[in-house]
Amino acid sequence: MATMTLFHSPLSPFVRKVMVVLHETAQLERVKLQPVNISPVSGDPQLNQDNPIGKIPALRLDDGTVLHDSRVICEYLDQQHVGLPLLPREGSARWRRLTLVSQADAIMDAAVSSRYESFLRPEDKRWDGWLQAQGDKIRRSLANLEQEHLPELDVRVRPGGNWRGVCVGVSGFASAGVWLA
Repeated sequence: MATMTLFHSPLSPFVRKVMVVLHETAQLERVKLQPVNISPVSGDPQLNQDNPIGKIPALRLDDGTVLHDSRVICEYLDQQHVGLPLLPREGSARWRRLTLVSQADAIMDAAVSSRYESFLRPEDKRWDGWLQAQGDKIRRSLANLEQEHLPELDVRVRPGGNWRGVCVGVSGFASAGVWLA
């Protein structure tokens, strides 16, 4: 039975990250998916009511509290399930894994930023140097993940583990021309 509501758009890589955690922790049945149609210049009134920043994903808990930002939502979900934690709870392993999650988030940030620059900004105002820099960040980070961290990025879906898969999904959009020009 759904006790939480996830405000989402299926194209958001940050929503996909939360969906991965929901599946991995067997909590998907606890969540009602509430689609929203937003852009950087237009929000959704229902989303903005409880989430003034107006970004997705946002998770409304059964007590009415709204969590926003995929990092916060994933941490919450990891604390709520009964299995082994997705992220180590302490020590150097925790900080290393959180750093990998941060790197994956930065890849997604660069992809989204490039998408906005390519598709939302008028063509005569686009900044090619910005787009190149974002693409360079993505390529460097994916190469680093593959070269330096592949052994610890196991095939199971877990934060800092298969976030690479979520990021590769973003770069797949990029190569198809959906996220990046």
